[in-house]
Formats: sequence, C-alpha cells, structure tokens
Amino acid sequence: MTKHYSALSLVKEGLRGQKGWVPAWTSPQPKPRYDVVIVGGGGHGLATAYYLAKTHGITNVAVIEKGWLGGGNTGRNTTVVRSNYFFPESVRLYDMALKLYEGLSRELNYNIMLSQRGMISLAHTPAEMEMAARVVNAMQINGTDAELFGPEDVRRVVPIYNFGPKARYPALGGVWQGRSGTARHDAVAWGYARAASALGVDILQQCEVQEFIVEGGRCRGVKTSRGEIRADRVGLAVAGHSGQMAAKAGFRLPITSYALQACVSEPVKPILDTVVLAPGAGTYASQSDKGEMVVGGGLDRIPSYGQRGNLPVLETVISGLLEMFPSFRQLKLMRQWAGIVDVVPDSSPIIGESPLPGLFLNCGWGTGGFKAIPAGGTLLAHLLATGQHHDISRPFDLDRFARGRLIDEAAGSGIAH
Repeated sequence: MTKHYSALSLVKEGLRGQKGWVPAWTSPQPKPRYDVVIVGGGGHGLATAYYLAKTHGITNVAVIEKGWLGGGNTGRNTTVVRSNYFFPESVRLYDMALKLYEGLSRELNYNIMLSQRGMISLAHTPAEMEMAARVVNAMQINGTDAELFGPEDVRRVVPIYNFGPKARYPALGGVWQGRSGTARHDAVAWGYARAASALGVDILQQCEVQEFIVEGGRCRGVKTSRGEIRADRVGLAVAGHSGQMAAKAGFRLPITSYALQACVSEPVKPILDTVVLAPGAGTYASQSDKGEMVVGGGLDRIPSYGQRGNLPVLETVISGLLEMFPSFRQLKLMRQWAGIVDVVPDSSPIIGESPLPGLFLNCGWGTGGFKAIPAGGTLLAHLLATGQHHDISRPFDLDRFARGRLIDEAAGSGIAH
C-alpha cells in the first residue's frame, strides 16, 4: 500500500490502476475515553490534533466534527496568509503561523499550494500614507518583513489598478509584505487530517456535541450524537459557533458572530499576481491558481449564522472591486458564500483555559482564522498537553479583559473588522 505522496508514487500507482493508495484518513467508531477531545474539525482543530501527536506524543486524541472536515470557515474563506499586523503580540502570533506555513507542505507530505505572491495594503490619502509608514516601522521593529511602497511601486506590482486622474481610490502607496500570499484552504485541512490520522488520532465526522460532561466543577468530556466520550481535557475550536458551545458549557464569551462574505468570478488568464487590499473601498482581491478572481470585503455588521450573507454587503464589495479594477466589469460572478466569524471587542483571538476548568479555548479569530491555523493548532496543543501557556499565547488569554490589557487589532485586517 502506498502511503507517501511523491512523483515516484504517482507513477507507480498509475501503472497499477491507482489501486494501492491508503485512505487519507480513517473514520473509526468513537472510543469511550481519550486523553484529549477536540471539538471542531476545521483547520485549527485538526492542526491541534496533529501537534498534540507530533510535538507532545499524545496520540489518544479524538477530533469531533458535526459535519465534514473543513466544512465550516476553513472551506469558506479567501485563503490569504500574512503577518502584517501592528502590535508585537499579534506579529509574533501571525508570523509564527506564516513561518509554519512556509514549511508545511514538506512537513505534512501534502501540497497546500502555498503561493507567496506578496500583499499590498494600499493608502489612498496623505494621512493614510503616514499610517502606512507607522505600520511598516512597527512590523520591521517586531521582526517581520515590510516595505513602504510609493505610487510607482504600486504600478509595478499591480499595473491593472485604476490609476486614472478621476480614480475614486487613488493609490498613493501602501504597505507591502512579500512573504504574504495564499494557500489552498481544503488542502490545509486535508493535510493536517491525513498527518494526524497517520499518527493515531481518531477523526469522528457526523458527530454532534450535544452537551459537556461536568463533574466536580470540571469538564470531563462530551455527550454526542454518537454517544458519551470522556477525556481528561477538551479543546474547543469551532470558530463562529464558539458562543453557542460556551453556552452549552455554562458560561458566556465576549464574542459576536457575523457573516463574512466572499465571492469568485469566472476564471480568466493570469492578470493579477499579488493580493491587493484597498481599505477605502473595503475590498480585497487575488487571483486563484484556476484563474478565478477571489474577492472579499468587510463584515456584515448584523449578527448572523447565515452562511450566505446579504446582497447590500455584496454590492458594496463588488462596487469597490470595480473602482479598483475597471477592467473587471465584464467578468461574470460565478459563486458567492459567507463564513461565520467570531469577533471579540479588541479583534484579537482568545487562547487559554475557559471558565470551566478542563475546557480550553481557541476562538475569537474574526477574519484572521485561516492565516493563523498552524499557530492556533500549535498553541492550543501546548495548552492541552502541559496545562500552561506558550509564551506567544499568554497575552491572548481570556483574563486580558479583566486585566485591561487588550490587544486592539481592530484595524489589523485593513477593513472594517
């Protein structure tokens, strides 16, 4: 049976009718007890399981997913990876993720299609150029790559942008991060699932958590649609549904869930080879490897769990896109969707033990969840394995709201967060 993916294995399996491949992951029956149970089979949950097994040697782990792997926000985003944030705590977190992404295909033996094509966050006014300079300085001081672009630099990397004299959003320059780019969202989920399963992790799909088992004031497992599953520690990584799951556990989180829309056009020949964000337009875009224009924007500010969003927000995003790239007016919209994102007051994630001992949180990523998957998994795995914070996760504990030490990255996404 062929387990390792390579050019040689492709040739070998091709010659024998593709009959020797091992399934990417197994789907066993739930065991009554595990060392760790992770609720949520998206990127963060699967990455947590993988790093628990690989880094900490804890393989008696179950990942519980209500639907199918990567069927939530992991499969409903715009695939951008970057670390162009302002505060040192945020840069350490997101740059950790970006560095892990850079070696992830080789580590997982699975092509996540990482394309470090760079990202430009445009500035449209002299005041925004001053802020761009401040962001670049902060990023460089915090140890990540950043460059302040002028108008000619923008013309060089995005020649199809609207540079006309009557442009509504003129490009005076912006913040450039060359290591930013995109990765294939489902490949990230599948790669982590395959690697975790190979290390002995049980992946349980179509298994809904109905309530938490609480004994002696501590979380001792979960009751699911497939029976009771006990564990010494439980991790929660369910993105936009974190507030709902917290309610099942008997506490409230400072989280509001919103729909974040995105869409893609019909595929066209290569014309845009970087990620472009125009904060004034509230729109960002990149071109996929298939040629589609992948377009996103700001949040629909009405709390919702609807995975479609609404037309007024989509209209705003598309109008911004056409101001940026007038030549796109002839493109046809192919499909549109929304993910449910969990936003907290300072727009930074929550990583740490919950008010219910034994239940650990990975949530509040807002619009930044996909880009943070490797770091989120690493940090939650460290918490579950040791019961203690990693140095990078400590500032993001829930207790920061009581201590007043917020990490206010509300502008970190470059759009209305």
